[in-house]
Amino acid sequence: MPKFKWEGRNKQGTAQSGVLEAKNESVARASLSAQGIKVNKISKSIGDIEINIPGLKQKIKTADLVIFTKQFATMIDAGLPLVQCLDILSSQQPNLTFKKVLVKVKEDVESGSTFAEALGKHPNVFDRLFVNLVAAGEVGGILDTIMNRLAAYIEKAMNLRKKVKGAMVYPASVLGVAVIVVAVILIWVIPVFQQLFSAGGKALPAPTQFVINLSEFVQSYFLMILGVLVIFIIVVKKVYKTEKGRAAFDKAFIKMPIVGPLIRKVAVAKFTRTLGTLLSSGVPILEGLDVVAKTAGNVVVERAIMMTRESISEGRTIAEPLEETKVFPPMVVQMISVGEATGALDQMLAKIADFYDTEVDEAVAALTSAIEPLLMVFLGGTIGGLIIAMYLPVFTMAGAVAG
Repeated sequence: MPKFKWEGRNKQGTAQSGVLEAKNESVARASLSAQGIKVNKISKSIGDIEINIPGLKQKIKTADLVIFTKQFATMIDAGLPLVQCLDILSSQQPNLTFKKVLVKVKEDVESGSTFAEALGKHPNVFDRLFVNLVAAGEVGGILDTIMNRLAAYIEKAMNLRKKVKGAMVYPASVLGVAVIVVAVILIWVIPVFQQLFSAGGKALPAPTQFVINLSEFVQSYFLMILGVLVIFIIVVKKVYKTEKGRAAFDKAFIKMPIVGPLIRKVAVAKFTRTLGTLLSSGVPILEGLDVVAKTAGNVVVERAIMMTRESISEGRTIAEPLEETKVFPPMVVQMISVGEATGALDQMLAKIADFYDTEVDEAVAALTSAIEPLLMVFLGGTIGGLIIAMYLPVFTMAGAVAG
């Protein structure tokens, strides 16, 4: 459907402008007139042409969602109608992919759908947590409060992900550079030394001969090694996408000596933050646990939450089944138990989430500190070992000359 850029004034005489989708100019004018807007200027918009080239479609980032949620909350709090909020935000949205989604949401709301139902049609943008909270806000008449809570939650969750990703970037970068350096040495540098040593006609030390053999193997089978590596990565990704494969990987990750405690703390922070936000917004605990489980990000944690949900549906408290899962630390279980007893579970969950956010910061710092010396030893041992092995014949010849 074509888009029309318009300028005009509302009933109060205030100048307004925007972009409207309509079948033709007449329909666009009629739609604006129905909204009480006197059109001064209207023309077909050519700035929103979307080129659908695979891989080049604009991605909707978490930051885009945070900004939209904050702006929407401010507009609703100011008393603007829902459709007008969506119209303004979609017309001002610089991300064309997100703009298209918001326009569709606005059209669905205009057609009679609730805001939550309209958002639920775009699960790749608005997850179950977002939709459930909006539904609770619509029913309770506190949509502006809910949207502010959502913005705060998404922002904190985004910062948590950044911390974890930041901890992984450094070792991954160092290892990547190390692999490239070793490959360059084996493929291009060592053959030069090999030609020099072969001219001498003498037997080479065992370490030197091993490095030369390794270099010849890499040169001969480089493409095969690369192919095997690519196939291995593809197979691992496909296995991880299966239910059993993901469960096995997640179970292994959470039991790893250095990374495991960090994954557990991130899971606890996410669980308590999400459930606390849902409960404080009026979402029932069983429905909240179902949403939290689906957004856990780890199969081990997801199963523990679903087991807890089943136990609660049978009449038990939340603390007892959580303790039985052995996934959540005793301190967390005790604090949740206190929150249940005092009737302030949502507040207690928020406090636990704040505490574990700090714990994640410390765990990330500890992980970085632990990985750095290991990387140095690996780099020194690998690259240094290759260099020493290639210079051993030189040292042997120098010793023979000196003797």
